[in-house]
Amino acid sequence: MLMNGFDEGVLPLLGFAMLALAVVAFVFALLAREDAYRAADKQTKTFWLVILGITVVVDFFLGMLFLQIAGLVATIVFFVDVRPALKQVSGGGRRSGGSSSDGPYGPYNGGR
Repeated sequence: MLMNGFDEGVLPLLGFAMLALAVVAFVFALLAREDAYRAADKQTKTFWLVILGITVVVDFFLGMLFLQIAGLVATIVFFVDVRPALKQVSGGGRRSGGSSSDGPYGPYNGGR
């Protein structure tokens, strides 16, 4: 009974979450400039679009758990490694112009 509820409740939600994450990663990879990938010394834009596109297709149509997990790993690598490097190269860091000692409510002055 517990396994039946897991198969009908939790697994579809996990599949939907993996699909949503892969779609968001694909869109971010699509919007980044090609030269930013080279400047960040990462794989090409085409490589990431193919990998993330296959991940979206597998998550949406096939539903094979092993391939979904492999796609999830690729998506996590994109979010953790590639996207921050692309943002750094593209100048997508802090937009407020503050210093590194600024807190969420303004500059940190050390209790003075």
